[in-house]
Amino acid sequence: MSNTDEYTERRRHQRFLARRGDNPCFWVELDGSRFPLNDVSLEGFSAPTPIPLQPGQEFAFALRIEGIPDRIRGRAKAVNEVPNGEGSLIGCSFLTLDGTGTEDLKEWLTAHVISLASVRISAAEAEAIVQGPSLI
Repeated sequence: MSNTDEYTERRRHQRFLARRGDNPCFWVELDGSRFPLNDVSLEGFSAPTPIPLQPGQEFAFALRIEGIPDRIRGRAKAVNEVPNGEGSLIGCSFLTLDGTGTEDLKEWLTAHVISLASVRISAAEAEAIVQGPSLI
C-alpha cells in the first residue's frame, strides 16, 4: 500500500529511531543481506526500500544491534509501504520472536533509550518508555 491516506498506525508501543547520531545501529538480516532499520519497537520495525519485501509477505529475519554479536531471530510480516522524502519505508510487524527474543529486544531498546537520553534516566524509567504507548 503506498497511499498515505490508507496508512493506519498499528503499533501500541513506542517506536525508536534505529540510529545513534548519523549512524544506523539496528539492522535486519534477510536471506544473507543486511539492511539498516529506520525505527524499531517491541512490535516491529520499518526499513527503507529497496528492502526486498512486499506488503503481505511473511518472512524469517534476524535483528542485529551494532557492537553486539547476538541476533534476535523470528518471523515477521510486511504490513505496509509508506512514501517518505527519499523513497519509501516498508513497515513490518513481528509474528514470532524465537527463544528469549522478546526479553532480549526489550533489553536492547532499554539500553538504546538510556544511551540517547539527554538527561540521566534509570533503567526502570527507560524500560517504562520502551513498554509505554506509542506517542506517534
